[in-house]
Amino acid sequence: MVERSPGSRNCARVRLAGALCAGWIASTAFAALAADRDSDAASTAALADLSLEELGKITISSVSRREEKLADAPAAVAVITGEDIRRSGVTSLAEALRMAPGLEVARVDSHEWAITARGFNDLFANKLLVLIDGRTIYNPIFAGVYWDVQTTLLEDIERIEVIRGPGATVWGANAVNGVINIITRSARNTQGGIVSAGGGTEDRGFASFRYGGKLSENAFYRVYGTYFNRDEAVLAQGGGAGDAWQLGQGGFRVDWDATQGNLLTLQADGYGASFDQTATTSSLTPPYSSTSRSSVGAAGGNVLGRWTRTFSQESELALQTYYDRATRDSSHEDISTFDVDLHHRFPLGSWNSVGWGLGYRLIADDFPTTFSTAFVPERQNAQLFSAFLQDEIQLVPDHLSMTLGSKLEHNDYTGVEVQPSGRILWKPTDKHSFWGAVSRAVRTPSRAESGVRFRQTVLPPGVAGPLPAVPTILGSSSFEAEDLLAYELGYRAQLRKNLSVDLATFYNVYDGLRSIEVGAPFVETAPAPTHLVLPFTTANRISGETYGVELAASMSVFDWWRVRASYTYLQLHVHTDAGSTDATDEHAYEGSSPHHQFAVHSAMDLPGHLELNTAVRYVDQLDALNVPSYVALDLRVAWHASKHLELALVGQNLLDNQHPEFKASFVTTNPTEIERAVYGKVTWRF
Repeated sequence: MVERSPGSRNCARVRLAGALCAGWIASTAFAALAADRDSDAASTAALADLSLEELGKITISSVSRREEKLADAPAAVAVITGEDIRRSGVTSLAEALRMAPGLEVARVDSHEWAITARGFNDLFANKLLVLIDGRTIYNPIFAGVYWDVQTTLLEDIERIEVIRGPGATVWGANAVNGVINIITRSARNTQGGIVSAGGGTEDRGFASFRYGGKLSENAFYRVYGTYFNRDEAVLAQGGGAGDAWQLGQGGFRVDWDATQGNLLTLQADGYGASFDQTATTSSLTPPYSSTSRSSVGAAGGNVLGRWTRTFSQESELALQTYYDRATRDSSHEDISTFDVDLHHRFPLGSWNSVGWGLGYRLIADDFPTTFSTAFVPERQNAQLFSAFLQDEIQLVPDHLSMTLGSKLEHNDYTGVEVQPSGRILWKPTDKHSFWGAVSRAVRTPSRAESGVRFRQTVLPPGVAGPLPAVPTILGSSSFEAEDLLAYELGYRAQLRKNLSVDLATFYNVYDGLRSIEVGAPFVETAPAPTHLVLPFTTANRISGETYGVELAASMSVFDWWRVRASYTYLQLHVHTDAGSTDATDEHAYEGSSPHHQFAVHSAMDLPGHLELNTAVRYVDQLDALNVPSYVALDLRVAWHASKHLELALVGQNLLDNQHPEFKASFVTTNPTEIERAVYGKVTWRF
């Protein structure tokens, strides 16, 4: 047998994917032309319900915190609708984000993900702000998102708004490379019941329910619960990775139109999760390290209240507050967050739309000291105060507008941070729009970067000297905020009634990126026995530039067939400042994000109440992580047996038995690979 190179195998996968797609397209098109479509196909939420022009009128709220048409947003924005999620067959929020052009979404193992926009991806990607109904899920301790506990009933998601590029003027620190805002449906729009269940090769079993009803003529509620159990990933060298994952979550939401123009919302969620893990424990005595498999837990909950007062179509006041608590056994963390946010928008004359807001956040954490990890202090209360002001000015009504604004924040680590932006939108016609932006954004220090003591491993005597040696990462109270100055240009067009395009380009300049500086070894007597500490201290001695192009297109080939395609090009250049002792190869940053990504999503409504969805993704190699490029094919076939019953069969990663997608660089883990998966699902609506 002749061994083929990885490159030839990838080419073969591309050809196979193309052949499969071509075959499906040809066969289904012939079937569609040869058969009459059933008159009640509308009950399956057919694609023809919305034209491309109507889709272009979808409103978003994440760019300026007011409702505006997606086509009029002066930013790189993509919207994933609830219908997109249903038809894709994804089983998690992280998977759903694969549908957004420009995002880097890579599965690390069974339950961990690396997700970011415009570079610098990692297990704890720290330049992407993620919110669910306005509640931030960005972790301030390690700077990133625990995607393994971010879940909700996918059927209740109205849309996911994905902003690529800075959103700090509105949302504040850490909205550096992008903002993801997950918005769920109101209780009014989720009346009735839904029950679903299924299982397969990787998603071994899952079930969920939701029921919505009325408390009074103007008050609506829903309750839900969901559970899943996912199989372990596989190691690159073979065998199970020991990282199986299960989670259960439940919650409720109430929406009450108290009086004309006054809407009150109360919602809450609670979850419990269990993760299998393989952990290496270090000690200062022989054998100095041991590896074992165990099961650890995570739990949390939140409650959110919001009052919205609508004065007119152009004027609205919103007051939101929430409390969130999360615990995790693996890192021994206990974090509580209290947040209150006030936002008001109003017209100023006929040409100005002004928005302003105030915010306060309190984060209380507790980290018991262990040999591997210690925080100084063990318990801390951190406060964040914020204010923002933004004005959208109509220079030429309906054709030319400019948006100026800034966010002012005070945090306990770096003091006052100012994050301004200027955006301009030019619409020469209703079908074409050009936009540009210049923005500053910062990523404030995490708790770990400012005060952690992390012992990675123990080197036995004789390796670095006569004493046991302990490489130790030390946080620094002098660690400053990372700084971004971003330049963006974009173009959107409805080229034909059935064809739209969206182009975004960017050039980002980063300063003060995190470096790990090598210090002078020193002897430590506690904990016993006496040992040598090899210190690596956090600092801000790396800078860099990134630039790229993001292109997306959507086409209605027929009223029963819609195709979306996207392509992303990304280039990074990272430099270590003069005098830095950071030993990280600059290539490690530049080679941890794909230079090229390409995706095609196809959605068809077929005769006989059938739906066929396919997705083909190409992701370029990650040189620094030794991850080769790959092509992935996902397929979903669904049959609406009645207006109440839906049966679906889903295949994921169908072109490979297994393939790697990412390797965490900061946290040492066994390299795992993602397997081909098939599952079936039954959904009953009543």
